[in-house]
Amino acid sequence: MIILYSQQASGNAYKPRLLMALLGIPFRIVDVNTYDGSTRNPDFLAKNPIGKVPLLEFDDGRRLAESNAILLHLAEGSRYLPEEKFNRAKVYEWLFFEQYSHETAIAVRRSILTAPERAHLRTPERLKQLLDAGNLALGVMERRLASANWLVDNAYSVADMALYAYTHVAEEGGFDLARYPGIRAWIERVAAQPGHVPIGWRPGAA
Repeated sequence: MIILYSQQASGNAYKPRLLMALLGIPFRIVDVNTYDGSTRNPDFLAKNPIGKVPLLEFDDGRRLAESNAILLHLAEGSRYLPEEKFNRAKVYEWLFFEQYSHETAIAVRRSILTAPERAHLRTPERLKQLLDAGNLALGVMERRLASANWLVDNAYSVADMALYAYTHVAEEGGFDLARYPGIRAWIERVAAQPGHVPIGWRPGAA
């Protein structure tokens, strides 16, 4: 059975859990935490030298890190990854945007504000910089979602899953989603998808 090394509160680790639930792929979780040092454990570093989650380990021993790479691999051949060349490239575009412009502000601000271990980073200057950068990223999403149901073409895809992971909990980082009606409606559409699971879900949970 596939093993997912996961930190339950992490949006990045939520992404593969969500997709595997939607696809009905059996897997089990090994809990690893960036705050208790377990991602720096030599055993884990031997599996993923960068020392981050998520990490997917297959039955044959092969391993795959980076949340969006995992999404692309698992979605291959499914309805969640477009076959058409341009639409597939648009999925990639949103995935790169998520990692370079969105996650770096929204996820980081949420982590600083909710993790006691990161309280020392809560300086006014840092929080403002992250708030401004996050709102810029949300504004990009809003321009698309104000007039479209989904990020790519007219279908739910891994692009939506990747951006949903941290956007739907952005208010935990102090972002006011009331400013973004298109995003709010999109969050509701994602959550209403058949087979959808919440961020805290794990296999075997009711």
